[in-house]
Amino acid sequence: MAKLALGRGLGALLPSDDGEKKVQQVVKEKYRVDETVINTQFITVSSDLIDPNPFQPRTEFDPEALEELKNSIIEHGIIQPLTVRQKPNGRYELIAGERRLRASRLASLGTVPVYILDIRTDEEMLELAIIENIQRKDLNAIEVANGYRRLMEECHLTQDEVAKRVGKDRTTVTNLLRLLKLPDFLQEAIVHGQISMGHARAMLMVSDDDFLKELTERIIREDLSVRAVERLVKAGPVPVKKEPKPVRTPGSASVQDVERRLRTVLSTKVSVREKTKESGSITIEYFSLDELERILDLIESAPHE
Repeated sequence: MAKLALGRGLGALLPSDDGEKKVQQVVKEKYRVDETVINTQFITVSSDLIDPNPFQPRTEFDPEALEELKNSIIEHGIIQPLTVRQKPNGRYELIAGERRLRASRLASLGTVPVYILDIRTDEEMLELAIIENIQRKDLNAIEVANGYRRLMEECHLTQDEVAKRVGKDRTTVTNLLRLLKLPDFLQEAIVHGQISMGHARAMLMVSDDDFLKELTERIIREDLSVRAVERLVKAGPVPVKKEPKPVRTPGSASVQDVERRLRTVLSTKVSVREKTKESGSITIEYFSLDELERILDLIESAPHE
């Protein structure tokens, strides 16, 4: 059977690096948790008596990471006890440590060490669960943003109060909350690590869902940089003229195709205007001298017949 190697004090309850000391301070003050209380309320309980946290902000649990944690528990035991509250029916409800609980069950560990906190309301339970989980480095940006949103909506906190609770500056909280305004398909791409926070921020000002979908697909397919996405966003979607049916001049479809191809190659806004069937004009827009130099380099480096 695996050993029960216990951590000690409040550092075992929450992460202890410098960036999270504010969170530890909030927990100690708000829930009156000090070293003496924690040490006297440590017990070992059957893992079958622990119910999952209904307020768990984490939605993704990496199977490979759980397997690694299981192997670590078999070898070294549980380093950090789980955190729970006691229920009236004699069972326990998890506050923090779901990965450890899942891995312990995978390791067939019958009992686990826990700290019991005096958390009496669901609002307190939610707040502490989110604050504890948000500090985890493996949460994706959408999970963190949803955690912030729940703190505001269900715990009635302002953005400033959320920032203080989680030990972040207000700008960070605001920027993450803005991600929740993106369409579902774009949020899913962030959750699955297909696009970065930088890509997402570059697309926040785009209101055209079709253009956003096109950008998302291109980022994934072509591994576009954040700077390239910023240029495409600035250029905007190729305008599609809505003309009364069936009025569509000969060649208009091909003109739109040429515009789209040039915009893709040059990463800027391009307009093609027909004068006759065999003549017309091309307008290439740039937004800075550096942008102009970049476009000229692309044109000059193109193969010539």
